[in-house]
Amino acid sequence: MSKKSLLLLLSMFLAVMVVLAACGNDETGGEAEGEPEENPEETTDETEDEGEEEAAVGEPQQGGEIFISKSGEPVTFNPLYAQDTASSDVYDLIHAKLMTTDTEINVIPELAVDHPEISEDGLTYTYTIHEGVTFQDGEELTADDVKFTYDVFIHPDYTGPRAGDFEFLESVEVVDPYTVSFHLSEVDATFETRTSYGILPEHILGEVPVAELEDYTAYNLDAPIGAGPFKFVNYESGQYIALEAHPDFFGEGPYLDKVTFRISADSNAELLLFETGEVDWMILPPTEYETAETYDHGRISSVQAYRYDFIAWNNERPLFEDPEVRKALTMAINRQAIVDSIMDGKAEVAHAPQSPISWAYPDSVTELQFDPEGALEILNGLGWEEGSDGILEKDGERFSFEILSNDGNVVRRDIGVIVQQMLGDIGIEVSPRQMEWGAYLEQTNTPNKDFDATISAWALGTDPDPSAIWHSRESEEGLNNITYANDRVDELADEQKKIIDRDERKEKIGELLSIVAEEQPYTFLYYPEQHLLINQKLEGVTHHPRINSYKVNEWYLVD
Repeated sequence: MSKKSLLLLLSMFLAVMVVLAACGNDETGGEAEGEPEENPEETTDETEDEGEEEAAVGEPQQGGEIFISKSGEPVTFNPLYAQDTASSDVYDLIHAKLMTTDTEINVIPELAVDHPEISEDGLTYTYTIHEGVTFQDGEELTADDVKFTYDVFIHPDYTGPRAGDFEFLESVEVVDPYTVSFHLSEVDATFETRTSYGILPEHILGEVPVAELEDYTAYNLDAPIGAGPFKFVNYESGQYIALEAHPDFFGEGPYLDKVTFRISADSNAELLLFETGEVDWMILPPTEYETAETYDHGRISSVQAYRYDFIAWNNERPLFEDPEVRKALTMAINRQAIVDSIMDGKAEVAHAPQSPISWAYPDSVTELQFDPEGALEILNGLGWEEGSDGILEKDGERFSFEILSNDGNVVRRDIGVIVQQMLGDIGIEVSPRQMEWGAYLEQTNTPNKDFDATISAWALGTDPDPSAIWHSRESEEGLNNITYANDRVDELADEQKKIIDRDERKEKIGELLSIVAEEQPYTFLYYPEQHLLINQKLEGVTHHPRINSYKVNEWYLVD
């Protein structure tokens, strides 16, 4: 397909969708992508009035309420179990963690007074936490709560997706009320970054069996309590999530009295809410950038996001077992045209499962080019031939599959339609379908893994450890929902975690990423820019490349 034809197809499709949007849409969805690390992702794209860090005007002012726009329903407010930013954007305000990251993706202290003391053998990490920190119900947060939180990860009944992050954590020891030690069985170069999960209150959850904790909605959705800058008020599904200031927060601020997340059907609805002054902050789709530039009451901030977007091929499905088939699929998709048309040029074609921002990005990697003729040649060589209806067939099976994405996300909706056309050009039948966010996660995540292909994204973790997604052991309860398996990848994933020297570790990670890029278990689409649309009256906003709700305690309103 020519680029001119692609743009014409897309413009016709979007015109139809604008009409449909004007007729109303009561479905809710998520703009959020899954995350391999806790929210717990440096190059910036700055223009005038844009940038990674918004300039403050005068001294922070106290008071007021802001509305943050979301097109995704949260799944849980418990940080030990979430896999999506629709959830983490909210619980990052409710919970405090030992360590966090700055905008350069460096690990920095939050609850911890400083970086940990590490024993000479590298097996013990000791943290001192601030004294006098209180949960939002007034109870003091101590080392007992830190131990309680991390003991959940290593409990045999833990049902969440993060167990692999703590395979070397042997025990957690309370040294005194404000000192806690983590004892490892083996050296783990990634461990400090693992201490960025929100701390849970033992006095509330201590009697809940770990096996029941994931589904304990009395805390996870109805009344979460943490030590973060804002406390939970209530959540009305499909409408809003209301938070109010935690007056005894241990850090700076919060300056705002209230923060309310407004849940919308999709980004079109979000933009309308911003235009009418009903929300103050939203993630701006690149397709709406020019429109947003016309708003006198808004400003745009842009950075290169610490993430990548992709199409995941379920390797358990016979259609996608062969790496050569997956390679052909990637070659048949014009990713540069997707970047130019759907992303309005505000992204870079991706070739590997790591951001170019990261120090671990490989020095060289397979870069498949758009070549539909070559793709068809590969498939013909594997026995796929055109059938009577124009669809490729092999041994009586048609090359036909469904590609899922979450509703409310218009970018992924448009990608599904364009991929349907592109693969249709070489005789592959694709049926795009969008699902409600919670149902989508339930169907596509482990252990269900009930899908052919999905359009999604990973917000990358602070540490570049690729194990959580690509190690075969993560395919039952972890994040490897495509059941990708490669023995050499497993070996490299295990080896790199034990290497402290960054250059040596990069070599191992680079080899792993190169293998994955060669075998194409995903079609890596692009590395996007992220754009925020912010009310001119909202100041103190720092645009982090991977954490949406970053330092909201420092945000404030001006007259």
